[in-house]
Amino acid sequence: MTRSTPRTVLHRAAGSLAAAGLLAAASLAGAAAPAQAADTPVFTLGGPAETALHPYPESGKPKSSTVGITLNNPSEDEENGGFGGDYTLTFDLSGVAGVADVKFEGEGNPDCKVTGTKAVCEDWGIWPGLQGAADLVVTAAKGSENGDTGTIKVTGQADGATFTPFTTRLTVGGPDLVMEQLPFKTELTPGEKQQAPITFANRGTRDADGVLLTLRYSRGLDIPQRYSNCEYTVDDPDLPGFGWSTALCSVEGAFEAGATYTLATPLTLEATERAYYDTFLYGIHESSAAQRTALRAGAPFERGTGGVLKAVPAKKGAAARSTDLDPHDNQQEADFRTENTADFVAYGDDVAGPEGSTVKADIGFRNEGPAWIGHIRSGEDVATVDFTVPQGASVTSKPERCRAVTADGKYREDQTSPAPRYVCNTSMTVRDGAGLDLPFELRVDKAMVGASGEVTVRNTWLQNPKLPFDPKPANNTAYLILNGEGGGDGSDSGGATEGGDGGSGEPSTPPSSAPDPEESPSGTSASTTSGGSSSGTATGSGGGLASTGSVALIASGTAAAALAAGLVLFTAARRRAARHG
Repeated sequence: MTRSTPRTVLHRAAGSLAAAGLLAAASLAGAAAPAQAADTPVFTLGGPAETALHPYPESGKPKSSTVGITLNNPSEDEENGGFGGDYTLTFDLSGVAGVADVKFEGEGNPDCKVTGTKAVCEDWGIWPGLQGAADLVVTAAKGSENGDTGTIKVTGQADGATFTPFTTRLTVGGPDLVMEQLPFKTELTPGEKQQAPITFANRGTRDADGVLLTLRYSRGLDIPQRYSNCEYTVDDPDLPGFGWSTALCSVEGAFEAGATYTLATPLTLEATERAYYDTFLYGIHESSAAQRTALRAGAPFERGTGGVLKAVPAKKGAAARSTDLDPHDNQQEADFRTENTADFVAYGDDVAGPEGSTVKADIGFRNEGPAWIGHIRSGEDVATVDFTVPQGASVTSKPERCRAVTADGKYREDQTSPAPRYVCNTSMTVRDGAGLDLPFELRVDKAMVGASGEVTVRNTWLQNPKLPFDPKPANNTAYLILNGEGGGDGSDSGGATEGGDGGSGEPSTPPSSAPDPEESPSGTSASTTSGGSSSGTATGSGGGLASTGSVALIASGTAAAALAAGLVLFTAARRRAARHG
């Protein structure tokens, strides 16, 4: 056991967290030194409860495994909740003497020194949240035998802080459950079904006493069977995310080392009417109370009422992948593309106020389905709302997700003073029946009859503004009408959609006002989930920097009438050459 290469930075990136097969990075917050809290902080050490080691080979080098030790700072104050001092982690290795050899290698470690059965690691700075503390590279010790086991205890020390210790177990040998990748058809149509004959093998050195089959599938997919030995949950529709459904199935039996198993009856995987881009994850773990708790992740599960899901020995030749003790082989994934559409319908508003007053306007769009749109793999935003401010008005309050741009859609350094145009990106998901609500406040600088501003939902890339999944581009544009001829009172009466009646001076029919959630075609609430009124609300999570650009401003019927009366409306029709990132 040797000392690692000394670190040359004050802190490292956070360790990766695996949750039911989905990888989420927990990043350190901030670049400046965090301020120490007034009360003595308590930090929690953690990691895997147990790790299986490859048995020491008869020839060649032993295969290694990695034990990632984590450190959790529970503070929710990203700016002031960090700990800006030196700290020391001590690893008691006496419990694994003769069982395992331990090293600290790679960039994922602080400065560590191993002396006999003790290792000491020194580091600085603990930012809020969960972060990687050290990576232990472990191998079975020479002379160890299958079944040998021992523990490593980790403690921490720092002036002005307390650490909750952690103990992890190392065991030589064990079951190695490996999931076979299924040859799914990945180009689908709504309603199409296919069989999923889940097959797995135990390539370890001992039997597995029961297994846990984990099935996770995004909003557009469904597995209609509901087995009595399975628990089911669906993501809360009022929380950000992809609308995952999860099934945890406890399958009893002794699953022998070296054997391959398949389900007695294949599952059915269906592309629903909501499907567009979707993902299915299927994994296998040895059954235990700790594993079930970890996979549940605190979510409420409901037990199925159907028959019992069983696994039986597979026929000869149905072997899974190569033999190893790699936990990453426990899961497989499949991505699907369903030939489907989603109708994004923009809505505007009709507001009024005297010169010098401030009015509130609600604009945005709704996904009238049938498909949900989620960019699970790329994480890219689904769409952009492009809003041109009516002439004679200036924005005094905007959602946080919206970015000011110039009149022709180019980058604007100044984000504090009123701008002629704003672009607002969605998140990486837009569910059917939901969308993006954008509350703006505008000051009436000059009272002008029928001034209007365009509200367009488009692709984030202006070079190709058409939404590829939307077959009805005519309703992608609506208008915010200020002081229309009807004498609006600022209520949510709705702004005109694109088009018109040939210049009669009346808005298009029907008006594109914010839709009633109870009338959503999906039957679900169209209320949105991320952020508050100050930031704009949207289904899904995240939301990056808005794309910039412009689209042609088409005057509404009301604006045309005002123009005939001698009033001049502001018009912008230039396209920018490239998207602003």
